[in-house]
Amino acid sequence: MNLIQESYHRLFPEKPLQYETIVEYNRRLADFNANIRLTKNVIKLNLNLEWKDIDDEIKIGLTQSLLLKILKQKKNTPNLELYHHFIKSIPILTPKTETDPILEPSFKKINQTFFQNEMEQPNLIWGQPSFRKLASYNFHNDTITISTFFKDARPEVLNFLMYHEMLHKHHKFHVKNNRSSFHSPQFKHAEKQYPQHQEIEKEINRIIKTKKRSQKLPFFDLFR
Repeated sequence: MNLIQESYHRLFPEKPLQYETIVEYNRRLADFNANIRLTKNVIKLNLNLEWKDIDDEIKIGLTQSLLLKILKQKKNTPNLELYHHFIKSIPILTPKTETDPILEPSFKKINQTFFQNEMEQPNLIWGQPSFRKLASYNFHNDTITISTFFKDARPEVLNFLMYHEMLHKHHKFHVKNNRSSFHSPQFKHAEKQYPQHQEIEKEINRIIKTKKRSQKLPFFDLFR
């Protein structure tokens, strides 16, 4: 089966595919990542090797999601729903092999305080010293990453960053017209329940402004 052709024909049964297609599996991409490129008359789909043994119907949903983005179209299909359900299930299947002596106590404290110790511990790692992404949660490898700029921050600051990313793991995401929403009203309401969150957010801004001045780097007030 040609993955791109089959995905395209299910999306647009009335339209012939006018592009040449290339599908490649490789280890260059992170676990369960994929990307697609349209160059002149060629569509190339790159998939991490983890996708090779996944059911074709799920891979069709993945491919449809990427095709809709490059073709700037909006549609919902059963395969897209199947794919999004699979992505939400990846954290359950992902091995937990990475942790950190600073990040792990923070996770455990937040898990006990806000999640009744019911959340499975994800991979916990320090990221790059980045202002663009202060912290993130990756569904594809069940990993919370915190910028190393916060290694020497007060525990309350680190705990708030951890809480934010644990909310992503807990609330997952919603999809409409092939667009994923990670900050639902429920997510935003839960975030505001963190004690003194406004004061901590101001402290986070002060920390990164200080880092910016000391390293003469551009400043971005942003984390996911």
